[in-house]
Amino acid sequence: MKKNKFTRIAGSILLFLLALLLIGPFLVPVPPLENTVSAETFADDDSKFIEVNGVDVHYKIYGEGEPVFILLHGFGASLFSWREVTEPLTQFGTVIAYDRPAFGLTERPMEWEGESPYSQDSQVELVISLMDALGVEKATLVGNSAGGTISMLTALKYPERVTRLILVDPAVYAGGGAPAWIRPLLGTPQFDHLGPLFARQLQAQGTEFLKTAWHDPSKITPEIFEGYQQPLQVENWDKALWELTVSSRESGLAERVSEFNLPILVITGDDDRIVPTEQSLRLAEELPNTELAVIPQCGHVPHEECPAVFMQAVTEFLR
Repeated sequence: MKKNKFTRIAGSILLFLLALLLIGPFLVPVPPLENTVSAETFADDDSKFIEVNGVDVHYKIYGEGEPVFILLHGFGASLFSWREVTEPLTQFGTVIAYDRPAFGLTERPMEWEGESPYSQDSQVELVISLMDALGVEKATLVGNSAGGTISMLTALKYPERVTRLILVDPAVYAGGGAPAWIRPLLGTPQFDHLGPLFARQLQAQGTEFLKTAWHDPSKITPEIFEGYQQPLQVENWDKALWELTVSSRESGLAERVSEFNLPILVITGDDDRIVPTEQSLRLAEELPNTELAVIPQCGHVPHEECPAVFMQAVTEFLR
């Protein structure tokens, strides 16, 4: 009798815990975002929008002629992060900067058919489709952090469309999103309900994250903080960021570095605390036909923090 009673109690506890896990997340309130606006509200005079693969992409274009540079920003950023180097790069040709899905003023779709527009594969296809839409046959891809990841994947899949790579503190050996063991849970209704709350932590911690990206945070002006915070007022930014998280996967680039056969420049700050500097040093050593530029007293975004030295390294590489 005692054994049966214990079994019933244990079973009841397990059922309670199971119900808590299945139903509990839905009991957590997820209030709607307040005071959000449309992306067009923050558009600049030189902002342009074009529909590519079903997504309304925000971009800007500078200069003219060949070669063409396409700039891909990192996680939590937007084309705003390239503001210091877009005009200097026009001495060489045309410069196109755009907001990657889930960031900036690019549309944040909540419904789609087939592959998620936030996945790595879709982002690679977006690069090529954007080039097609703008009449660009070949381009130099300039990618920072996760933007460097997409740049490299694009060069591997479409080598005939990429002339060279400029990789700025690229995320190759780490930063592939959520650990593999938790990914099956991310797609469950429970996590889908709570996802926007997790994403909103970016807004709460964004200032500290930005400071970590700079060697000298005192250089970050109120205008720069505002430039990073502005897209976090756009409709559905939290849901889109969660969709990006759900669709994230390891890139597999660490095992494919020997496949690259185009000119590559790796640029890193000597005090990168987001993608540690030693990872960029390792990448430059393992990639064939690669030059390396290490910028002293600089962090994860040398194109923002140390633009003059950044442009010096790019100029030497191109010439």
